[in-house]
Amino acid sequence: MDDEIKDNEIIENDNEELQTDSHSDYKPADRFDASAVHHLSGMYKNWFLDYASYVILERAVPHIEDGLKPVQRRILHSMKRMDDGRYNKVANIVGHTMQFHPHGDASIGDALVQMGQKDLLVDTQGNWGNILTGDRAAAPRYIEARLSKFALDVVFNPKTTEWQLSYDGRNKEPITLPVKFPLLLAQGAEGIAVGLTSKILPHNLNDICDAAISYLKGEDFCIYPDFPTGGSIDVSKYNDGQRGGTLKVRAKIEKLDNKTLVIKEIPFSKTTTTLIDSILKAIDKGKIKARKVDDNTAAEVEIQVHLAPGVSSDKTIDALYAFSDCEINISPNCCVIEDNKPCFLTVSDVLRHSVDSTMGLLRKELLIRMKELNEQLFFASLEKIFIEERIYKDKKFEEAKNMDAAVAHIDSRLEPFKPTFIREITRDDILRLMEIKMQRILKFNKDKADELIAKILAEIKDIKHDLDHMTEVTISWFQFIKDKYGKDHPRLTEIKNFDTIEATKVVEANEKLYINRAEGFVGTGLKKDEYICNCSDIDDIIIFYRDGKYKIIRVADKIFVGKNVIHVQVFKKNDRRTIYNVVYRDGKQGYYFIKRFNVTSMTRDKEYDLTQGTPGSKVMYFTANPNGEAEVIKITLDPDPKKKKQNIFLEKDFSEIIIKGRASKGNLLTKRNIHRIGLKSHGHSTLGGRKVWFDPDVNRINYEDHGRFLGEFNDEDSILVVLDNGDFYITNFDANNHYENNIKVIEKWDPDKVWSAVLFDADNNNYPYIKRFCMEAIKKHQNYIGENAESKLLLLTDTVYPRIEVTFGGNDAARQPMEIDVEQFVGIKGFKAKGKRITTWEVDKITELEPIRLPEPETDDDNSNETNASEENLDPDAGKSQQQVIDEITGQLSLFSEDDNVQES
Repeated sequence: MDDEIKDNEIIENDNEELQTDSHSDYKPADRFDASAVHHLSGMYKNWFLDYASYVILERAVPHIEDGLKPVQRRILHSMKRMDDGRYNKVANIVGHTMQFHPHGDASIGDALVQMGQKDLLVDTQGNWGNILTGDRAAAPRYIEARLSKFALDVVFNPKTTEWQLSYDGRNKEPITLPVKFPLLLAQGAEGIAVGLTSKILPHNLNDICDAAISYLKGEDFCIYPDFPTGGSIDVSKYNDGQRGGTLKVRAKIEKLDNKTLVIKEIPFSKTTTTLIDSILKAIDKGKIKARKVDDNTAAEVEIQVHLAPGVSSDKTIDALYAFSDCEINISPNCCVIEDNKPCFLTVSDVLRHSVDSTMGLLRKELLIRMKELNEQLFFASLEKIFIEERIYKDKKFEEAKNMDAAVAHIDSRLEPFKPTFIREITRDDILRLMEIKMQRILKFNKDKADELIAKILAEIKDIKHDLDHMTEVTISWFQFIKDKYGKDHPRLTEIKNFDTIEATKVVEANEKLYINRAEGFVGTGLKKDEYICNCSDIDDIIIFYRDGKYKIIRVADKIFVGKNVIHVQVFKKNDRRTIYNVVYRDGKQGYYFIKRFNVTSMTRDKEYDLTQGTPGSKVMYFTANPNGEAEVIKITLDPDPKKKKQNIFLEKDFSEIIIKGRASKGNLLTKRNIHRIGLKSHGHSTLGGRKVWFDPDVNRINYEDHGRFLGEFNDEDSILVVLDNGDFYITNFDANNHYENNIKVIEKWDPDKVWSAVLFDADNNNYPYIKRFCMEAIKKHQNYIGENAESKLLLLTDTVYPRIEVTFGGNDAARQPMEIDVEQFVGIKGFKAKGKRITTWEVDKITELEPIRLPEPETDDDNSNETNASEENLDPDAGKSQQQVIDEITGQLSLFSEDDNVQES
């Protein structure tokens, strides 16, 4: 205890009143004798340790044997004593428990409500509060409770219970209850003692049973928490529930639509009220953009977050996790009482101990039952001999002068049979024989007596078998518990791996950053000065100076940074795509160097230098490139009077410079003096492809994993946009692009991709046409449906070998649906081509079917394209073109004119 309790630690209790036991030997007169000398430090140490030990052992920390705190154990014991199968008022249960627990009715009532809300040991009736909303239970006189069937099965057995006197000595109470289940893991526990705390998270009943069976089989196992509030957890740092571990818990957030998010499940230990308060605080601080938050929680959680216009729902979900209680960290601390002292264990240790304890209790129950059966067998055999041998009719027995003589005579008559009994025959056994009524003797049936003895012997044999195979018995026990109660306790919490959310990436840019170069100030409060960019109040900004120095600082309302600033921007940690292209002079008269570098991490407010640190160094050229662009620069040198032929112009391509760390020296550019440096041409990225996502909530692309992934883009790649009205165009992948609301398709543009479109052509009596084409690389809007606005698109697909089904209607509804292989039906033309008419019959609908063939890699094997001539001769359509056959099937043979065919081609 000395290791855990120190004089300077805060003394806390578990909200119960501290009372002195009635049997305490404390005497005020002895302690405060006026003639005695008392040292305050010694008194404090003794009394503090006494109090700390009492709180730890008797109030706040659960016992490993049954997983219960004393108040919980006493409540269950009282409920068992009161149990008659009916509900009892909680007020009555509290009053009955006060015979054993001397700490007031409030603590008992609160503990009982908490047990009832866990829905495991206590069967409740009435308003017991709501763990989702935090509503309290009704008064104890209005609500009722009784022991659950699970509790009756696994918690109680007076024959295996160890007892002790209650605090007043008038009653007996269990030291620990004989629980045959890892109850501590199923319920969880939380308590604050003096100098230590205990926090054991609840686990799923089915998971516990499976883990126990695995342990008994000698297999590896692991169990993770399961919360009644649902949500999801990241257990990567759970550390088996041991002190020092951490558990990330997230709410379940879904999209109702692009402008509304719904929270369906909340993190454990939070309520809808506390969760909404945390969201509103984040909204007030500008970290989340939302119009309002509605709480529609009833039987299930439903919190609606209505987003502001133009806000991404994906980004807002991440922001909710980053800035509100939608994601919390829970630190478990598996502290239990073992051998009358607190111990810090793992969840697996607790499970193993509980399973071993369960096996011991099952063994003890079997031994007790076998002892009872042996006793029953003994007396049944004794009774049978007593009646069959008619010892009760013996003349000497009838003439016995007193009870001692009669007992002695019966004992002598039983002497020949004594070797067959399992124990010695005592005087009490003989007296019990003499108490048998004559009516029972007259109805005695030898066959029934033999049958009873055989039944007892068979049961004893089964018990001996079970005692020799206790592992299998214990496995069967846990399987029985799972089969009986597992369906009522499904797992509610999903186990996931969470990506770490960087707050600076998801926070809303609710501020604008300005700079006053003349006075050397930067901040969000300089509204009249030069605008730099949008930022948030938790961002860092990076500042570069003309002399090569640079640093990062926190965003502030107004902060002095000094003059000669050449670049300011928001700093993104671990950003490897922002590349700085620099030319600098080393010292006042030194050589000129060129370098490319990135800045992934820095210490805030620490000054760094991109030059070699030589006094008088100066940055001659500087650009910050968000996607690693490498431009070409034109360098003008000062004339050299010593040379007749002057070569004062140089060109340098930054793509030839390797990107290195920020402390690199760079490459020597020139030894001559530079007059000026200018930009000759913009370059391309040298970092390879950039991953791009499209966020449909705001119709913008981004590089931050929000929305639908479009692919990895290089400089020459484009984005294809297809609208609902048939317009299409291509764009670059600049994050500043804005897109329309009526987007049908948006993807990485592939110039070779073939599209198939089915439409009703308004220029040709609204007959259905089908066409195949490629989207052309045009940045202005083009339309593949046609110039007539009355034409209507039915189907657009990029399947390589599409198949469609045509269902007829109206007067032609009796016709069988027609299947068409589009790739065989029509050739690839330009997107302006009309295509080929499908039929002149009335069409009800056209649907796309699953393809029956997939693209295959090209091969040089030409034999696969050869046709067997003999098979062709068997074809009834031999000599006809494939187009003629299709036309006959669709009823177009007599309707097609030559002009139609020419127009379609």
